[in-house]
Amino acid sequence: MSARDLFHEAVRQALQKEQWVITDDPLKFKFGNVNFQVDLGAEKIVAAERAGEKIAVEIKGFLNPSAITDFYSALGQFLSYRLAIEANEPNRTLYLAVPLDVYQTFFQLEFTQTAVQRYQILLVIYNPVNEVIVKWIK
Repeated sequence: MSARDLFHEAVRQALQKEQWVITDDPLKFKFGNVNFQVDLGAEKIVAAERAGEKIAVEIKGFLNPSAITDFYSALGQFLSYRLAIEANEPNRTLYLAVPLDVYQTFFQLEFTQTAVQRYQILLVIYNPVNEVIVKWIK
């Protein structure tokens, strides 16, 4: 079972609990001749008379024995997706979704915190068991 299969539905349900409308599952777009596919696209209507907030969420489970290897992959995907999203939908904000236990351990390391700050990675911390968003980090 892939990480997408394992955590995808939990994050989707967690977003919906926070009144996000899932608009794309997955969110597909092109940048030049390259096709991209982010796990989820969602929108929250802020008010009836103005446009809603749009996000894209790339879900990661960090299930491999090496968290740093998973982080390298997640960081590369995040930066590539953000570049392509900025060109296609500049009003959509990209988030990286990580499980609570990984955030409480690996994401507290000095290296990881420095990388998150330097590369301006926006995080959604989720609890996969309770299917809730624990924290948004901008």
